[in-house]
Amino acid sequence: MKVIYFAWVRERVGKAEETIDPPPSVRTINDLIQWLVGRGEEYAHAFEKPVVRAAIDRIHVKLDASIVGAGEIAFFPPMTGG
Repeated sequence: MKVIYFAWVRERVGKAEETIDPPPSVRTINDLIQWLVGRGEEYAHAFEKPVVRAAIDRIHVKLDASIVGAGEIAFFPPMTGG
């Protein structure tokens, strides 16, 4: 699956996107975040704040959403209006 990082999440991870193949036990956004954090310090730094938002196939989702069958997952900071 393709993972895209936006704004300060991208800056902390050090890349705009990547293709990953998480293990079958990774079934939700939360699971994916925990798996990514285990991949290195840059991921741990990017996901240390609980304010990261996610989208699956361009639809905003909660962190307990299933990623099974997802083609693209995006992570980004909260957005503000103005």
